[in-house]
Amino acid sequence: MSEASGPAALIAAGGAVFLVMAATAAITRRTGKAAYVDAAWGAAFVALGWAAAITVIAGGRPLSWRAWVLLILVTVWGTRLSWHLARRVLASDHDDPRYEEFLGGPVSTVPLSRVLAKVFGLQALLVLIVGLPVVVGIARAATSPWLVVVLGGAMWLAGAVIEATADAQLAAHRAEPTRPGLLTTGLWAWSRHPNYFGDFCVWWGLWLVGGAASGLRDGLVSLLSPVLMSWILIAVSGVRLAEKRMRGRPGWTAYVARTPIFVPWPPSRRGPSR
Repeated sequence: MSEASGPAALIAAGGAVFLVMAATAAITRRTGKAAYVDAAWGAAFVALGWAAAITVIAGGRPLSWRAWVLLILVTVWGTRLSWHLARRVLASDHDDPRYEEFLGGPVSTVPLSRVLAKVFGLQALLVLIVGLPVVVGIARAATSPWLVVVLGGAMWLAGAVIEATADAQLAAHRAEPTRPGLLTTGLWAWSRHPNYFGDFCVWWGLWLVGGAASGLRDGLVSLLSPVLMSWILIAVSGVRLAEKRMRGRPGWTAYVARTPIFVPWPPSRRGPSR
């Protein structure tokens, strides 16, 4: 980010993320549910984008067309995801067991400092790193290669549709009173984790629009964003934990044998080596 507004936009983005996480931490302390941080995840990215945009405008420079594209994309994605996850948290009487395991007990029984550092501090740091392409693209005034922006936008759109569709199918499955233990229809017949694959595409698309289209240096600096997000989705809190949770359920072995783990692929066309 060579413009003078770059550092200011990054600082403002960090402040906005801090406010979102601080407010969510207060809600968590009051309700005893650390899972509210999941709902805050998308909202934090929306706040990050708008804080950077407002800072650029306040500095006397209008937003570029690409900055508006980025702002719209991250707002649509983040708002939808936060709404979806907030409804899930509100509908549950219990906290997500992942957080109890991660913290070493329920939120009400562990020190507040541990909750703030391990849940909210960590999430805030991840949002800032993953959100780098958004801040870079908004702060950058240089003309952007339109083809890269179009390619990134198309990848974002594919990912957003896949993620939203997979989330809706999973929510409908969970609402069935006599549901089977596994969801194996719709997108879930093509991938064991289509929601995470959609998220994967969203962030590589945002990197193309915000990072790669800003030039070689900014593209390389912000490349950490999709790489980190991919690692989280596949190896940390996404696919790995979901596979561990579902392993052993009735029909799991057959489901694994016919369904790709991540990248969607028609089961009937799946070769033995995939």
